[in-house]
Amino acid sequence: MAMEITQFLLAAQSPDANIRTQAEASLRQFQEQSLPLFLLSLSVELANNEKPLESRRLAGIVLKNSLDAKDSVRKEHLVQQWMAIEISMKAQIKDLLLRTLGSSASEARHTSAQVIAKVASIEIPRKQWPELIGSLLKNMTQQDSPAALKQATLETLGYVCEEISHQDLVQDEVNSVLTAVVQGMNLAEHSCEVRLAATKALYNALDFAQTNFENDMERNYIMKVVCETAISKEADIRQAAFECLVSIASTYYDVLEPYMQTLFQLTSNAVKGDEESVALQAIEFWSSICDEEIELQEYGTLEGGDSGSTHSRFIEKALPYLVPLLLDTLLKQEEDQDQDDSIWNISMSGGTCLGLVARTVGDSVVKLVMPFVEGNILKPDWHCREAATYAFGSILEGPSLETLGPLVSNGLDFLLNAMRDENNHVKDTTAWALSRIFEFLHCPASGFSVVSPENLERIVTVLLESINDAPNVAEKVCGAIYYLAQGYEDAGTNSSLLTQYIPRIISELLKTAERSDGSDSKIRTSAYETLNEVVRSSNIVETSQIILELLKSVLHKLGQTLDLQIVSSDDREKQGDLQASLCAVIQVIVQKLSSTDETKPSILQAADTIMFLFLRVFACRRSTVHEEAMLAIGALAHASGPEFEKYMPELYKYLEMGLQNFEEYEVCAITVGVIGDICRALEDKVLPYCDGIMNHLVRNLQSAELHRSVKPPIFACFGDIALAIGEQFSKYVEPTVAMMRSAAEVCAQMDNSDEELMDYGNQLKRSIFEAYSGILQGFKDSKPELMLPHAGHLFQFIEVVFREKYRDESVTKAAVAVMGDLADALGPNTKILFKDNAFCIQFLGECLQSDDEHLKETANWTQVMIARVVS
Repeated sequence: MAMEITQFLLAAQSPDANIRTQAEASLRQFQEQSLPLFLLSLSVELANNEKPLESRRLAGIVLKNSLDAKDSVRKEHLVQQWMAIEISMKAQIKDLLLRTLGSSASEARHTSAQVIAKVASIEIPRKQWPELIGSLLKNMTQQDSPAALKQATLETLGYVCEEISHQDLVQDEVNSVLTAVVQGMNLAEHSCEVRLAATKALYNALDFAQTNFENDMERNYIMKVVCETAISKEADIRQAAFECLVSIASTYYDVLEPYMQTLFQLTSNAVKGDEESVALQAIEFWSSICDEEIELQEYGTLEGGDSGSTHSRFIEKALPYLVPLLLDTLLKQEEDQDQDDSIWNISMSGGTCLGLVARTVGDSVVKLVMPFVEGNILKPDWHCREAATYAFGSILEGPSLETLGPLVSNGLDFLLNAMRDENNHVKDTTAWALSRIFEFLHCPASGFSVVSPENLERIVTVLLESINDAPNVAEKVCGAIYYLAQGYEDAGTNSSLLTQYIPRIISELLKTAERSDGSDSKIRTSAYETLNEVVRSSNIVETSQIILELLKSVLHKLGQTLDLQIVSSDDREKQGDLQASLCAVIQVIVQKLSSTDETKPSILQAADTIMFLFLRVFACRRSTVHEEAMLAIGALAHASGPEFEKYMPELYKYLEMGLQNFEEYEVCAITVGVIGDICRALEDKVLPYCDGIMNHLVRNLQSAELHRSVKPPIFACFGDIALAIGEQFSKYVEPTVAMMRSAAEVCAQMDNSDEELMDYGNQLKRSIFEAYSGILQGFKDSKPELMLPHAGHLFQFIEVVFREKYRDESVTKAAVAVMGDLADALGPNTKILFKDNAFCIQFLGECLQSDDEHLKETANWTQVMIARVVS
């Protein structure tokens, strides 16, 4: 029997904090004491039209939050709680939710639709609640169903389709859902609210319609209805219909050919004359087509599609009509769009699409765009100058160097002059266009650059002058300097060209980072990121002294942040962001100066000061700082080698804190990586800390609360520890290998249709192989026999990976390397294993044919190791 909770729900929204706190405590107590009764009471509240809207609203929110959470561990806990509730109680709750779809209050209907979908997301994949789809469809087919009920039902169907996978419904159910949804879009029969809900539901149901889209008649009907809906009287319905077309463009590219003429007409009309929200979706349709065609050009197949996907060249065919359409949109700027990068309007969308068109068709876009650029770049109206610059910047990726090179070389001086334009929008877009030029047409290492010794001084002078402009322009200028510097990375003697300008560049970037006129910290972050790139790209022989001076300056700034007066949480956040940026600069400097024997001593001399500051920074306890300082410590450990041991007594407690930080799991993952760096630096000197570290790592692997992304680095860290301490790792072998085996079993059963899960599976496989490699190499000279009992299982796992249809290259490398380590470490003991596992020959043969030189090299080494054993 449900309990009366209206008063508690209303009191929980009281302006009086005491009343609110008491009510929240009472609700929490009820939830903890009897969750089933609590959820039933909430459902009764939501369903009851006599209750106040405020209490029903909160009941719905609490219900939804009792079934779903963003955090995956919490979500799994809520799912298990729901599954444990008695079937009859769940049936009452679900019945109440379905009845609420007919409520007179639109908010209650909407909330109920969301909650039903959350329940469906738990039950339908487990083959429970089979009658749900039938119940919803009945609402649509009953003669006397009110419009409000149909609207709520369609909304529910849409949410359910969003929550579940297309494998969860049988084809008959899919057909019925699509029929109901498409009929709901019918203009003659339904109100605009019903039609909007139906169109939105179709958007979520499109993934389920594969079989229907393979059938000409069904596909034609769906496309006809969507195209008709795209010219509805109501703008929100037109927008929803175009959102469906965007989704169809990416999901069903292969079958679009017969409709493209109509679709061009529809999208063209919308871009030219419809409301912005509709026009944006019409442009997005062409951006989606570009994405599909770029993917076909790069990989020869579409994601999830078979290798028979045909490249229909829609963009190429539409080019003479599409490019002028997009160029027109560039002239529709908003007056203040330069002040806010998050603004998304028709000109931003058109420029983005033009950039994708350039990547899709290459050279043929240039002759269509350049007349627009030349015709507008000198006009008095700033809209024309900005649009011309945006168009030019948008086509710099895609066309060939032969086509772009002369145009950019001729236009570079003009753009540098435009950095002094009287209009802020024009300067902002010009700085962005310059950054694109340096990103795509400045690569001395490959033998081509529009930057020459003759024009470099002018480029640097203009950029360093413009970095003092308005914050939004300065931020884009930082981007231009970033790519200008990046071009000289790995450029050999060419990097000397930048050397004479580096002191000026560093000085201006440090000044820019101190600016207080930006509305947020973006300009400071950009300045420091650019500074890092300048250090990375510099010629170390010529700039070591300049970089050392920079290190002193940055350490001084970091010291100053520790003495800042912190009054508010805002102050604390600013301090943390600044410390994170400074720690990142120190990391890059440490890596740069420790990269040559001549400059390494200067880092070792500064190591005590650096570590002293880092340990003080850790006491501030902010996750972003923690991450950046940890990464810098990893770089310092790598540079210091065994000398790093003296910092361990003080540092160890912070490593432990990092390993225990489940909430900010990125910090935990970085700490695991840094422990690997420390192991490589200290080798067996890390031994006194290994018991503590191993305990934390094993506990972390066993924890259901730790984010799964941290687990692969932990396995790789086992390998680093084993390699560092050699035979001393023997006491950890059994628990470690047991966990590696169970992780290997998880990999073998993983669902590879989920892209996110597949990426995680690849990381896990690679790290398991890396762990085995480290342990085998660690025992090689003393106790290799300890790993003999585990060799059979490792072979099985390698074979499972070998037989996978889609195998990641990094996993292949790690698997081949561990075969070599097996032969190398265990020697003749593995002779029978290698002879019994014929797949090894096949696997090596495949790798020796690879285009990847590193993989070939590893396979060659493994082949030699195996041959030594077998012969």
